[in-house]
Amino acid sequence: MNSNPPLGFLLHDVARLLRKRFEQRAKCLGLTSSQWQALAYLSNNEGIHQGGLAEMLEIEPITLVRILDKLAERGLIERRQHPTDRRIWLLYMREEAHPLLAEMRGLGDVTRGEALEDVAAEEREQLFQILSQMKTNLVQACRTPLALAENETNHG
Repeated sequence: MNSNPPLGFLLHDVARLLRKRFEQRAKCLGLTSSQWQALAYLSNNEGIHQGGLAEMLEIEPITLVRILDKLAERGLIERRQHPTDRRIWLLYMREEAHPLLAEMRGLGDVTRGEALEDVAAEEREQLFQILSQMKTNLVQACRTPLALAENETNHG
């Protein structure tokens, strides 16, 4: 009998522990994990509208509004009105956010280093490739309605 935990549980535990360790390090920066995650995603998607960022973060738009309000209060982000649709707000990083983001990335590097300690470089690369392929597979699978996928499996 296999005594290894199910893959989903193991992946969840590793992700949770990576977040926990990062948060321990980042506590001094005064940001919640939701705030630094929103900043990190925004840094790669400047000019995105609030709804698009909420979708990327997989959170409700109203939840994101509260996070963005806090970041705006700290002077880290700004909202700009869409040039043709006044209902839409576009999000941008402020200059003040860039040093903080650099510090967060450094803390992320240290945290990943801890997690991957004693894992050889070639094993790290293989792990990254396997996880990337799993993500690709699951993104594709999620695009197929479940009933259709089960029907193809049972009759194909």
